[in-house]
Amino acid sequence: MFELDGEPALDLYERYLGEDDAKGLPGSALLFPLRIFDGERPDHDIVRTVLAVDPAARSMTFAGDVPEGWTAQLMRGNFDRLAGGAAKAGRRAADTIGASGHGGDQIAILVSCIGRRLLMGQHTMDELEAAGAEIGLHVPRIGFYSYGEISPHLLSGVCQLHNQTMTVTTIAEAAG
Repeated sequence: MFELDGEPALDLYERYLGEDDAKGLPGSALLFPLRIFDGERPDHDIVRTVLAVDPAARSMTFAGDVPEGWTAQLMRGNFDRLAGGAAKAGRRAADTIGASGHGGDQIAILVSCIGRRLLMGQHTMDELEAAGAEIGLHVPRIGFYSYGEISPHLLSGVCQLHNQTMTVTTIAEAAG
């Protein structure tokens, strides 16, 4: 990305981060991902993580596309909200299995973005415990870290790359 709001993208990002966090780029950007969305479909928002910065070009490289003309919002990572988001993903997955009437064997697959892992550090267990509590102790879980997840958006259903997310997939066998 070369430009954001009519000025060099890196200038705007550095001003938002402040001097101390800007010195740590691109690593410090894990705390400050970018939420992007098409103004005509604001409910279809996705998160992008900064991968690299080019001080000479004053540009930034993100993990995934940042379409021209979309709206961008700078975000700030928060441990409690990230764990809450993981719990919400676990709850939705558990509700899906519960609503389908499956009483047979079940498993939950948890995939968290490595960006979340790097951001959360020792707090990583908080999001795993939050998601696990919603899924239920009786459902075995397996998981891994990825470099983004390809998943359908909850509201729009459009499948694409997401960064700094936790996805929970549940698989169940019909009873009987």
